[in-house]
Amino acid sequence: MRKGLYLLIACLVVALAMSPCAWAKAKTIKIGINAPITGDIPKVGEGSKFAAQMWKADIDAAGGLDVGGKKYPVELVIEDNEAKAESAVKTNTKMITEDEVLVIVGPQSSKQAVPAGGVADNYQTPMISPWSTNPDTTKDRPFVFRGCFLDPFQGPVLANFITDEFGYTKAAVLYDVASDYPKGLAEFFKEAWEKIHGPGSVVAYESFTTKDADFSSQLSKIIRSGAEVLFTPQYYNEVALIVQQAHELGWQKPIVGSDSWGSAETVELCGADCYGLFFSTHYAAAGAKGATKAFIDRYEAKHGYTPDDVAALTWDSLGIVQRAIQSCGNLTGKIEKDRKCVRDAMAQIKEFDGITGKMTFTEEGDPIKCAVIVRISEQGEYEFYKSVCP
Repeated sequence: MRKGLYLLIACLVVALAMSPCAWAKAKTIKIGINAPITGDIPKVGEGSKFAAQMWKADIDAAGGLDVGGKKYPVELVIEDNEAKAESAVKTNTKMITEDEVLVIVGPQSSKQAVPAGGVADNYQTPMISPWSTNPDTTKDRPFVFRGCFLDPFQGPVLANFITDEFGYTKAAVLYDVASDYPKGLAEFFKEAWEKIHGPGSVVAYESFTTKDADFSSQLSKIIRSGAEVLFTPQYYNEVALIVQQAHELGWQKPIVGSDSWGSAETVELCGADCYGLFFSTHYAAAGAKGATKAFIDRYEAKHGYTPDDVAALTWDSLGIVQRAIQSCGNLTGKIEKDRKCVRDAMAQIKEFDGITGKMTFTEEGDPIKCAVIVRISEQGEYEFYKSVCP
């Protein structure tokens, strides 16, 4: 008799646990992090992962993510895209079809974010790239968003800054033709520069291919061109080589970079060769206040170095994701329906006050926000120099 009662109770517990209502209540919210943990730019992946883990620690400390008065546990599905486009596509496909993530944060660089965004949109899964500034990442993709400004804005910002700061009229550009981000930004910079100074004012427009390490031929042409300034929108692993080789060949004029310079590795690899140089980026750690300083202090205490813009943008992107999930008010447990709800909620966010600045979003999922010009000090610190807003 007693055994029969126990069996009945056990069956009722199993049935209740498997009911749609109970499953929805206990469902874990899975958030995908598509990042370059290995490959050419592992520091980018590291900053993404560390920021995401900090965000999750806050959610865990609160007992879960509160959605409509219910606390849901959060799981981060962190996958390595190896800084390769094909790996980023496979990663998104796996996280969507196998892991059943609710939303994806990343990839970071445009070379991976553009193709991976196509996958997310096709599967109607919301994705936000914290760092991809190429317009194609979100273009005609209602399920894809970003947490940073765009290159059509960044290019003119840099062209105007160099013109106003130095008064130069002749510029040179050196970029990776095989990578979406530098190729696109080089084009936007050239267009903006020649709009100011006239056709032919970009006197040298030199390119190379990913993995190249010897830039002496291109730099020699740039030096002979009579250019007064060199713009190179490359990642930290290439910046040091370009700047050092330029100086070895006798170049003593300014070299200006873009937000891809923002990693702490740029100065570590480049050293004194980069002191005094300028680049555009999303935030400046030196002199930060309020929530931005709190994030920086916490990151430094845990990881021993100042977070770069990738980490800060990842933090903001997760904040946007959190607001969208909570705005749904209820999670049904049906992944397609919940993804659509999160996507619609993200699209309705009009303003967001992040640690990288205030953002107002367009219908395309792109934020309108200010850029920061940073100077690399003689102590190797990224000092705020000026802010440039749309």
